[in-house]
Amino acid sequence: MTSDGQRDPSRCTPSAAALARLWNDLAEAVIIADPSGTIVLWNQAAERLFGWPAPEAIGQTLDLIIPERLRDRHWTGYQKVMETGQTSYGDRLLEVPAVHRDGRTLSVAFTVTLMTHPDNTIANIVAVLRDETARWNERRDLLAKLQSYEPPEIGSVGSSGQEELIK
Repeated sequence: MTSDGQRDPSRCTPSAAALARLWNDLAEAVIIADPSGTIVLWNQAAERLFGWPAPEAIGQTLDLIIPERLRDRHWTGYQKVMETGQTSYGDRLLEVPAVHRDGRTLSVAFTVTLMTHPDNTIANIVAVLRDETARWNERRDLLAKLQSYEPPEIGSVGSSGQEELIK
């Protein structure tokens, strides 16, 4: 507090060191790309999720983690966001397949935020991602069980007064 009872704004603003610790300690992967789709920042959680160390990921395009079969669709949407400055995934979670460095498929969920210059042109796009692979596999397995489930047939009322199952 200041001498006049007000909060000291300099004490409320995180330091650069604190922000660097936050960047590295986040559980979620954070990837920042420029308008062309080149990765400019990649945190430690992104390293853990995708298997690429930051020095190898930075400077690559987002194709590094996008399955080849989805790249055209991704870049069409990416270009539209860059042209319009609008995304529907700022407050809505998107779940998509992604690729780990070792080639295995991941399921990731993410949101994006656009960073803009003072003239409102897009400077960067920030994606905050988490691994949903285990949950996606559980849902897929559960759906398969539900689709193969056959309820027992209900027969006539037996001598005990209860329905008997017909097998």
